[in-house]
Amino acid sequence: VTRPSSYNKKSHFDIEDVDEVDKMEIRVDLWNASNLKFGDEFLGELRLPLKFLRQSSSYEAWYFLQPRDNGNKSLKPDDLGSLRLNVVYTEDHVFSSDYYSPLRDLLLKSADVEPVSASAAHILGEVCREKQEAAIPLVRLFLHYGRIVPFISAIANAEVKRTQDPNTIFRGNSLTSKCIDETMKLAGMHYLQVTLKPIIDEICQVHKPCEIDPVKLKDGENLENNRENLRQYVDRIFTVITKSGVSCPTVMCDIFFSLRESAAKRFQGDLDVRYTAVSSFIFLRFFAPAILSPNLFQLTPHHPDPQISRTLTLISKTIQTLGSLSKSKSANFKESYMATFYDYFNEQKYADAVKNFLDLISSSGRRDHKSIEQPILLKEGFMIKRAQGRKRFGMKNFKKRWFRLTNHEFTYQKSKGDHPLCSIPIENILAVERLEEESFKMKNMFQVIQPERRVLYIQANNCVEAKDWIDILTKVSQCNKKRLTVYHPSAYLNGHWLCCKATADNTPGCTPCTGGLPANIQLDIDGDRETERIYSLFNLYMPKLEKMQEACGSKSVYDGPEEEEYSTFIIDDPKETYKTLKLIIEGVGTLEQEHAQYKRDKFKKTKYGSHEHPIGDKSFQTYIRQQSEISAHSI
Repeated sequence: VTRPSSYNKKSHFDIEDVDEVDKMEIRVDLWNASNLKFGDEFLGELRLPLKFLRQSSSYEAWYFLQPRDNGNKSLKPDDLGSLRLNVVYTEDHVFSSDYYSPLRDLLLKSADVEPVSASAAHILGEVCREKQEAAIPLVRLFLHYGRIVPFISAIANAEVKRTQDPNTIFRGNSLTSKCIDETMKLAGMHYLQVTLKPIIDEICQVHKPCEIDPVKLKDGENLENNRENLRQYVDRIFTVITKSGVSCPTVMCDIFFSLRESAAKRFQGDLDVRYTAVSSFIFLRFFAPAILSPNLFQLTPHHPDPQISRTLTLISKTIQTLGSLSKSKSANFKESYMATFYDYFNEQKYADAVKNFLDLISSSGRRDHKSIEQPILLKEGFMIKRAQGRKRFGMKNFKKRWFRLTNHEFTYQKSKGDHPLCSIPIENILAVERLEEESFKMKNMFQVIQPERRVLYIQANNCVEAKDWIDILTKVSQCNKKRLTVYHPSAYLNGHWLCCKATADNTPGCTPCTGGLPANIQLDIDGDRETERIYSLFNLYMPKLEKMQEACGSKSVYDGPEEEEYSTFIIDDPKETYKTLKLIIEGVGTLEQEHAQYKRDKFKKTKYGSHEHPIGDKSFQTYIRQQSEISAHSI
């Protein structure tokens, strides 16, 4: 191919042998410019016969990129290694919201169905081959619509009622445990970043030797030094976890509160079950796995090297055992060197720290009058408070008082053990903020703002105590519906606010409230897409739904021994379960018809060479063949 010099258009070419044109083709390579040491990255190529270009002045079509043609040199199989891949490709066609209303509404009311085993969400867990399949879209859907806490509370309560031994509580791979795992992964990602990431990064960078198995010691390593290195890491991670209660996301705290309540109600004689019900998730299924495999929780970009991996395994084992609160800890380890190492941590202070942490993350400001739990003490101590001036002519002076915070109320009294002089229910705490020093010429002050503009001014003993009180008061009150968005950073004295100089004592605040804690992370979830996923699962497992219907019929009319094929389903109320199954099958059938219609329409309109159907895409050609067969069959 030559370009004549007389012709000034760059795109014009002459071909010496015109008869050869039909055999010729243009090759287009696509590369990704890269600054990696390996150079640019080849993405694919396409070959375009020249005869297409002769047919019209302009030619436009989408092409599917193909692998590079190696000049047809055949490679011997021995020249290359082999790579075995399992690739899963999922394509969802999502309709607009109104298409999903019946199925979505049926799923979202699952928490209110009695018994919960007759609900649509629970049935999905029963028919899916793996509980995880059901948990992922269900959790995302319920989180999106703010219904995750009531749903998990309902299924957890049902599971606890079926549990006979408090030692096995939430130990199986049930729908409840998979849903809580998934919720912690989504809502707790930021929480893991702020607690574990700094120290995990340090472990990966510093490479301290921590091997404590005498058999695996490398030359030149000292067992005692390694033990000390490991002990320091465990101590630091343990402290960072047990001090992180105020950062635990609200949605997780509310779930832990309902787990604690259910467990305490079911096993009233076992005082530890209220702790183990929560620790089996937060330690065993959240912190321990994140330490063990930080790359799976976005804490590190890659899988750690073998030495770091071994260090993290030893830390994870110890943290898991510390969090489990079991009586004979050393007996938990098969390896004698782990039992010896664990003796460092066999002190009461570690068990107390775990209990205090579990108390804080499983307390809730939502007072439940049916609760059988005693209020949980979260913090107490002496501070100085300014009289709130409830009497019109009373002196607004400062007095030392004993303050006490539980998950129900914030109180103060003259001394520890006295009758409270004042009690503020948690739901009446509208904001907790620092107070500027200029107000009373006193340091380390903060304010607890209540309804009707009443404010309690408090001075802590030091700046650390002040921060602790502000954090924990914010934590327990952050779900209050009437929380303020603005406040006054200074006091109201001598007829005006010192901060904004407004004279009316009921003037709204002049400064935005501090966000407090990153407790509710906004998640990017598409509710319609999750409902489409759930529809796909129901559609895939339709034979099981029908089998479950049969099982309901069998249970209703026959009270004898259960048939083996039906015994895998949990059916507490055959009538209610049958009703829900009928609605699910109807909803899935309607959506299936919509999808079939959409595919027929798409098939009619799609042109070869369009974006949806690029030239060279074999999968679409297979789809066309299938559609032709379906059309012929329906005709």
